[in-house]
Amino acid sequence: MTTPTTDLSPAPAERRSWLRDHSELGVCVLLLMLGVLVLTDALTMDVDIAQRGPVGPKTVPVVVGAGLLVVAALLAVDVVRGGRGQAETGEDVDLSEPADWRTVLLLTGVFLGSAVLIEPLGFPVAGALLFWGAAFALGSRRFDRDPLIAAVVSLVAYTVFNNLLGVPLPGGPLMGVL
Repeated sequence: MTTPTTDLSPAPAERRSWLRDHSELGVCVLLLMLGVLVLTDALTMDVDIAQRGPVGPKTVPVVVGAGLLVVAALLAVDVVRGGRGQAETGEDVDLSEPADWRTVLLLTGVFLGSAVLIEPLGFPVAGALLFWGAAFALGSRRFDRDPLIAAVVSLVAYTVFNNLLGVPLPGGPLMGVL
């Protein structure tokens, strides 16, 4: 004689509906993983006690990692209690239009290209290509003006970071010129 079993687990459609209604929990998981990563890196950091001041190099990462964990927990509690993010509103946003994937892909390509070219060409050239490519991807078609502005912005950024702030950037072929 077999006894009927009662299955109390929700149906797959109900489970999908619950996950769709609580999709913000994905952000909570992302914040949780990022917080654990930051704390793990901070707590396993090798610090020389002689180079340490009153506030060591672990302090800020530990505070940021703990803050990420707290925000993840608070957001998860809010989402489970029924809190929802508000839909995006604004006069310049048309939510009925699809995403502009061409622009996103162009910007991604420009960014990755500049990351690859920064070492062999140096920051001034790679930065100019980055700024010009971003302007092109975002719709500017002023081929007479945009490359000049990109070159000036890149050289100014290189000079400020390299010479004034002391952050060494690869100069590439222009290393001896600047």
